[in-house]
Amino acid sequence: MMKLHYSANSPFARKVMACAVARGIDDRIETVGSNPHVSPEPLLKANPLSKIPCLVLEDGTAIFDSPVICEYLDSVGEANGLFPSSGTPRWVRISVMHALADGIADALVARRMHGAAPQDEARAAFLARQKASVERGLAMLEADPPRGLTDIGAVAVACALGYLDLRFADEPWRDTHPRLAAWLAEVSKLPPLARTQPPG
Repeated sequence: MMKLHYSANSPFARKVMACAVARGIDDRIETVGSNPHVSPEPLLKANPLSKIPCLVLEDGTAIFDSPVICEYLDSVGEANGLFPSSGTPRWVRISVMHALADGIADALVARRMHGAAPQDEARAAFLARQKASVERGLAMLEADPPRGLTDIGAVAVACALGYLDLRFADEPWRDTHPRLAAWLAEVSKLPPLARTQPPG
């Protein structure tokens, strides 16, 4: 059985598990709770960067980080692929959406990690840049929202928005992004998201 070093609240780990659920192979993955901030030895053995998620295959091969893991999982099982064929117009759109969603999640995680630290001018400027990145990313997604939950771009966007709701619930985004909000409400009921909902 494959082992996944993860945290249930991580948007990147959730993306990996959502992909596994979508492909019907989540029962082939054992999740191992890991706190990368304390660098547990089993995680370091698999990933010297001490980052999650990290997938360890049955033969001991370690795969990281989340885009690489998701692409690997897309080669396992018989379900329709979440990654379209390279070189097609659809591939470009979905790949850019995947990168945009991961960038939003990166900015949110940075705000979460640095927001509680003592504030000075440099840190305040850093946090403001992260917040602005998220706002611009949401605006781009509102202009052209995902469609359904059948590709990696859509899965990544849903997980980034889930983390936004989890960690920044006091910053409502739905009223100013109604198309994106309607899409998320629809796909959140589907198994890949419903079964990977973070505990908070």
